Amino acid sequence: MITLPAILPGCTVVPLVRNRRGSAPTRDRRRLIAVTVAVLGFAVSACSSGRASAPASSVDTRTAGAATATTASPASTAKQKAVDAYLGMWRDVAAVAATSDWRSPRLAEHATGDALSVLSRQLYADHYNGLVSKGAPSNSPLAQSVDSQYEPKTVVITDCSDARTWLTYRADTGQPADDEPGGKHRIHAEVKLAVDGSWRVTRFAVDGTGSC
Repeated sequence: MITLPAILPGCTVVPLVRNRRGSAPTRDRRRLIAVTVAVLGFAVSACSSGRASAPASSVDTRTAGAATATTASPASTAKQKAVDAYLGMWRDVAAVAATSDWRSPRLAEHATGDALSVLSRQLYADHYNGLVSKGAPSNSPLAQSVDSQYEPKTVVITDCSDARTWLTYRADTGQPADDEPGGKHRIHAEVKLAVDGSWRVTRFAVDGTGSC
């Protein structure tokens, strides 16, 4: 699974979420890549309290009971679309990582900004090191909060991602790249409404192995 950034104040820096079978120099190179990504300030309190915080206003009590059985509230609709975009991003990454095509336009379908930059850099590192991935991660995302109950444009998501079914192999031999066991990781993600009306992941950060 893709190496993800966790450079947040109050968080442990972890360079991984994927089972990886490779030499120490490869892991060190990936760690260097991970620590050069942008700081994701939105998840600071998530690291200290175990809950993701949003740059959002508090829930307005006027919205209580506003949604009906046939009409979802703007906030509920935004949360669902954000979760769909988040899951779409990982489906895209898993598909592209099968060939480590770091220039694939598919990466931009559900990711942008810092998130897209991190994914592209990591896939380039895999390409450079002759690595590909097989399988896909298992995700359990939860839309934690929105920035507005009426016109939401930002959704914060938390997820427990299981990377044990997403393994890395040598592209030339098809052999496993290392014998690391992998595990589950808590992920914090920010998903925003784009100008074209779509939702895309803009930033994400990953806690250490066993964090969920």
